[in-house]
Parts: sequence; C-alpha cells; structure tokens
Amino acid sequence: MKLSFHGAAHEVTGSCHLVTCCGRRILIDCGMFQGARELTEDNAAGFGFEAKDIDAVLLTHAHLDHCGRLPLLTKRGFRGEIIATPATRDLAKLVMLDSAHLHEEEARRHHRHGQRGGTHEALYDTMDALDAVARFGREATYLKPIELYPGITATFFNAGHILGSASIRLELTEGGRTRKLLFSGDLGPDDRPLLSGPQVPDDIDVVVMETTYGDRDHRDLDASIAEFLDAVTAAHARGGNVVIPTFALERAQELIWFLREGIEAGQLDAGLQVFLDSPMAISATRIFARHAEAMRPEITKMIRDGRDPFRLPELHFTREAHESMALNRIRSGAVLMAGSGMCTGGRVRHHLRHNLPHGDCSVIFVGYAAEGTLARIIIDGARWVKLFGDEVPVNARIHTINGFSAHAGAGDLKRWHARTGHPELTFLVHGEEQGMRAFAKAIAPAAVEMPKLHQSFEL
Repeated sequence: MKLSFHGAAHEVTGSCHLVTCCGRRILIDCGMFQGARELTEDNAAGFGFEAKDIDAVLLTHAHLDHCGRLPLLTKRGFRGEIIATPATRDLAKLVMLDSAHLHEEEARRHHRHGQRGGTHEALYDTMDALDAVARFGREATYLKPIELYPGITATFFNAGHILGSASIRLELTEGGRTRKLLFSGDLGPDDRPLLSGPQVPDDIDVVVMETTYGDRDHRDLDASIAEFLDAVTAAHARGGNVVIPTFALERAQELIWFLREGIEAGQLDAGLQVFLDSPMAISATRIFARHAEAMRPEITKMIRDGRDPFRLPELHFTREAHESMALNRIRSGAVLMAGSGMCTGGRVRHHLRHNLPHGDCSVIFVGYAAEGTLARIIIDGARWVKLFGDEVPVNARIHTINGFSAHAGAGDLKRWHARTGHPELTFLVHGEEQGMRAFAKAIAPAAVEMPKLHQSFEL
C-alpha cells in the first residue's frame, strides 16, 4: 500500500492524492492549481503519474481546485471511473464545462492579440470536459460502503463544505493486513445556514486532512452577517455600488439567503437591486433546488413546500455577456455578485475596474484568497492594481468578512481530528506553511507529516 501527494502540498490548491493497493491506482481528487500562475506551467505540467494507469477517481467535491484537472486527466489517457455524490456530480459537470470555456477564451485572447512566446493552446477544451463528464459512473451515498475492487472499499461521509461534499474513508486490505485511510476533503464548520455539519468516522489508522485555516478561527457567523448587511446598507446610503467577488458554489447561494433574510427582517430595502452576474452561479442555484436532500432538514422542507430560499424581490440573473457589460453603466445602488471569488478571472474583474476608483462604493470579500491572487493583493492593502492593462486606484471601501468561510476554522479542524480516534499518522495538506505548522502543534503529540509535491509514503 502506498500513498503519494500530487497537489495541495504546502499550498491550498490542486488537490490530488494517489493510493496504490492490490494492483489498483485510485486518485482522490484531481484539482486545478489556482493563484498567481493560474493557467500556466503548474496546470500544464505532468501529474506525477501516468493518467492511463489510474483505475478510478473518487471526487470529494466540485470546487475547481479539486476537480479542475479531470478533463486534462481524461485528455491524457484516463479511462477509469469517477465516483462522487449526485450533487457533486452535477456541480462538477458545471464547473468543468465552465473551466473549459475559460481556457478556450484565454487561448483565443492570446491568438487575437498576437502575444509572443509561441502558440498558446487551451489546457483542455469543451470536448475534453465532456469526455470527463462521461467517466462519471457509480453514485456515492453518504454512509453507504462501495466495494471498488476486491480488498478496496470506499465510504463517503458528509463533509459539510459545499453541496454534496464528502470525506472519504478507504478500507484497504492487502497481504493479510487492513488499513483504514480517511481523506477529509475540504471540511465545513458546524454552523452553516444551508448545510449540516461534517460527519466523522472513528477508528481511523491514517488521516489526510486539509489545514486551510489551521492557524485561526473564523469570526462568529451572526456577527459576520450583521457586518455584511451593514456594509451593504452603508454603501447604498452613500450612493455607491457593492461589488462582491463570489464563489459560484455555496457562497453565492448563502449570500442570497442572507440578503433575503435581511430584507424580510426590514434591515435592507426591499427594492435593493441585486445582480447575480455569473452564469455558473445561476446554474448552481438551480442545482441546489434539485438536491434539496443534501441540505439541512429545515431547508429541504422549505423547498419541498414550494418556497424558494433563493428568491429576492429584485434579484436579477445576468447570463449573457452584453447584460453583464450593461451593469458597468450602473453608478449607484446595486449589489453586483460575480465570479471569481479570488478575482483571478471572470466578470468581477470588469466590475472592479469600474467601481474600485470610487470612494462611495464598497468591495466585500467573503471567502479565502490565496497568495498571489488579485483578491489577496487588494485585501493586503494595495492602493493601485492592474486590470486589463490599466493601473486602477483602490478608492472603494474594502471589507473582508471571514465568518462566511465554507472551510472549518482551527477549532473545528481540531475537534474533527479528535473524533477520528487516535490515528497512527496524520498527513497535513491543503494549507499554507504557517497554518500547517500551527495545526501540527495544536494536535500534538499526534504523529504528523507535511508531504511535499510528488512525495510517496508506504502505508
């Protein structure tokens, strides 16, 4: 039995872990590297293994940094089965097709502008994404074991991170010995408004766990909601717009939920103009309604009773590019929610270009921003940023509200780890150096490894 790490090693993107047992090679996630070098050498590089040799991929959830290189895996020869929960399957299809479109657009932009450096080909295209979609096979149900192959059984547990997200336990039997290996995936906190908290199996031998926020806790959720509503109200009173760089999966739906509650409570004007300027977020919202069973029981009941938890009096969906461009003519009174959450691409960059220079506007960051991303640069206090070749002044009011994070904070991570039993070894992944080291101290004297990229371990 072997375990090797081919992404999210000393960083928070590109999750990809390989288990070898009983002559089979099973991949846990195959994610995109995101950040300063997005769409460049990291993603185009080799996986650290041969794609054609992989028998199956177990997908923890549908975020791009966990599923974004599946089309590339298929393009390079993977012909095995992808197994995920039904909600993850539907969301991953959406994410991969959107990613393929962005790669194609980027390649066309390079050709159109005649940029030097040779031919810039898309990392993968829509057909590659469709080929990856075709590899989805058996569906995983929480708590129901799946025999992948003789000697290898997988069980999915609700990770509470986004709709359909899972932690995955592998029970591996080879040479007369059985080992229980648990991959946390990305874990959510216990107090999410739409999703139930994480399920945790015990009696685990080896744990592979994320440490995105291994060194800090999030602000109280109620306080974060209050700050969010206050920031929207203040910008509206000043006559400015609010720009919210929004992750399409989960965060967009949660923010609509909070805005709806704010309007119903009289904290926000019922006539507030809210624009969800993200085709992917719009489609994801429909998928949420399709998978009501994956949400908290009270939300499930609400949907099944015919009440839409994501309906606002003045909520507008802008799917088409010309509709998005028209929003740049709105000078005041609008809430503009657009991707991407880290501002590495997408429509939000146009809205930032038009709203950052104005002191009556606000930009509200409500999620994690990796080092090197435009979001992180703005959060860290930049007075000027480069957008579409222009130097744009940062005069808008910048708000960072971490209480909405879909990731568990340090305290939640520590409690989750304790509930796995007393694992012989814990691998810390999906975290930056500071967070991993802080978390290693927090769970001492547990044995810890912080693997490097492509490092392999005997189990």
